[in-house]
Amino acid sequence: MTSTRAALTIVFLATRALPAMAEPPAPNGRAEFAVGTARAERGHTATGWLEVPAGVDAATRIPVIVAHGARPGPVLAIVAGAHGTEYASIVAVEKLIAEVDPARLSGTVILLPLVNRASFDQKVVHVNPVDGKSMNRFYPGKADGTQTERASYLITREVVERADHLIDLHGGDLDESLRPYSYWTKTGNAEQDRISREMVLAFGLDHVIVSTDRPKDPAASRYLENTATTRGKPSITAEAGHAGTVDKADVDALVNGCIGVLRYLKMLAGAPNAVSKPVWITSLLTVTSEADGIFYPRVARGATVARDQPLGYVTDFFGKTVFEARAPAAGEVLYICSVPSMSKGGTIANIGVIGEPNP
Repeated sequence: MTSTRAALTIVFLATRALPAMAEPPAPNGRAEFAVGTARAERGHTATGWLEVPAGVDAATRIPVIVAHGARPGPVLAIVAGAHGTEYASIVAVEKLIAEVDPARLSGTVILLPLVNRASFDQKVVHVNPVDGKSMNRFYPGKADGTQTERASYLITREVVERADHLIDLHGGDLDESLRPYSYWTKTGNAEQDRISREMVLAFGLDHVIVSTDRPKDPAASRYLENTATTRGKPSITAEAGHAGTVDKADVDALVNGCIGVLRYLKMLAGAPNAVSKPVWITSLLTVTSEADGIFYPRVARGATVARDQPLGYVTDFFGKTVFEARAPAAGEVLYICSVPSMSKGGTIANIGVIGEPNP
């Protein structure tokens, strides 16, 4: 055997003895993606729980679904049910479980359809009845806090920090007659703001609130969407559903909106049905009651109102008018109280002032 042939033989044998080199990992190129107890192999969907441990109060479980796409791509988190009687958003995420086919998906979708189980089970508006706290006001949470804070801490670690983008879904609670709209948060980071703006337009709701006053500190982010935003992740909030109803148009708006964002992010094939002429809401004004009593609305959700136009009135329990609510500025009624129950300081309406966002 010549020296050349001997050298080639050694190289050949050494090559056969080594394992084949893997290709460089693609974004989210892992074979399995796990959130809580949900562990999905590539091309599959898995269900499980975020187990919030007991602390100063009871433990709870948050359902989680992971759709791990057949191809690598971004990670999108879609969360609903922070307020357990905003039913349209909860039902929308449940429908997305079937709509998001991992065989056609590039990337991974994390779905949380119901964060606030106690609110849902007991039909309690706005707060978690276990500790009396809103489950969209205590992010990024505390490992040793009350149930709301412990749940927020777990969602921050397991969902927000694992995602590249996030959609927080809400809607009209039992006492809110709400017209659909979404939020675009401006952070001052040009690239992040560009992507989140395109996400909100891809979602497809034609009314968009421009939010510039959200917290900037990741350690005191307060809201779910803001928790993602302060961590550099383009994110949006969308609302549809009114007075606790599960109207098909509202559910479809949220489902189709999420599909639109998935298409914008190239996680699903096709182009989003993006809004071409959004109505920008540059200021959000809350009208509150100055008295306890029975509320009677004079306008409906979505109505255009002039400054000082009557929005409704409150009577005492003998029929005497004790407060009349008027619009603080010209704008559109984004939601109005949908029930007669009214307390001093309670919200009567939110008025959106229409304008153009600053560049």
